[in-house]
Amino acid sequence: MSPDADLIVVGGGLMGLSAALHAAKAGLAVVVVERDWPGRHASGANAGGVRSLNRHDAEIPLARAAVGMWREIEALVDDDCGFAASGQVRVAEDDAQAELLQARVARLEAMGYDHERWIDRAELGARVPAIAQHCTGAICVDDDGHADPQRTTRAFAAAVQQAGVAIEAGVTALAIEPGGGALAVSTATGRLVAPLVVNAAGAWGAGLAGCLGDLVPLRPVALQMVVTERLAPFVRPVIGSAGRQLSFKQVPTGQVVIGGGFEGIADAATGLSRLDHPALAQNVANARALFPGPLADARILRAWAGIEGVTADGLPVIDRSRAHPGLVHAFGFSAHGFALSPLVGRLVVDLLLDRPSNLDLQPFRLDRFP
Repeated sequence: MSPDADLIVVGGGLMGLSAALHAAKAGLAVVVVERDWPGRHASGANAGGVRSLNRHDAEIPLARAAVGMWREIEALVDDDCGFAASGQVRVAEDDAQAELLQARVARLEAMGYDHERWIDRAELGARVPAIAQHCTGAICVDDDGHADPQRTTRAFAAAVQQAGVAIEAGVTALAIEPGGGALAVSTATGRLVAPLVVNAAGAWGAGLAGCLGDLVPLRPVALQMVVTERLAPFVRPVIGSAGRQLSFKQVPTGQVVIGGGFEGIADAATGLSRLDHPALAQNVANARALFPGPLADARILRAWAGIEGVTADGLPVIDRSRAHPGLVHAFGFSAHGFALSPLVGRLVVDLLLDRPSNLDLQPFRLDRFP
């Protein structure tokens, strides 16, 4: 079988598009296979947080490196993606939460990290004047921020096409199979063959990995988001909470985007999701508890959900297949992959081409699962 490309990327979300772009820049001929359209699910439906704050220890080095790439994102995709280094703040609402956040800062300092810092009630009030008066302080990262997920996805899709990558939208990958020293991606319309494949299929990544015996415990979830009408400016940083499920930001148009991991109902077989309205109501209530003034009479304009894959330990898989050296997996980002996406594409191509990396991917290996 003659190859159709040097590399086939399965999945047209940000991880797949980033891998395709970095591979094209390395001189590879690339085809992207996407079951719907680029950014249909988690990549285009998330909160857009560019966050190193409150990361799992294993992800901190990746997140800090990725934040640096966001500052130069226009050089990569010819668009600033709406990135704003607004800072991110994780709020404590009582003394117990404050002690937990302060202990985290001290632990990270002992590990050699200084990006997170504690701010007391007075500094929190000065930074976020509209915050509820009962809040006792927060931890923050000043150079974190946010970007526009849909604009980012469009920018990456345009950049990969400009680099000569073919995006095959509406093509569902059914299986990845070895054969003749290469890999074949079977689809509903035929087979594509290449020596290299990236499995960036998100919530569907575990099914494809299982074709070659790479078993990953993965759960599809439909993560919900809410957006309000335009409001007068009242908050600049992205807000999270130590005691509530909440991701909260006000975008330049004045609308407030509210998330935090509340789940709808996901149907991975069809790719469709349904909203859970009681969960949405709780999400909005969490936001109002921290901003009772600005949100008192704010109207909700829209709510939506995108399907994401959550692993058993909440960490992604970024690793070469145990069954075939030409296959690299990059999925299971468990609702916190958006910020990492510019970097992950480079890490994936490093694995494909056996290039050295200064970042430790050991925590993201397949063999951590029994």
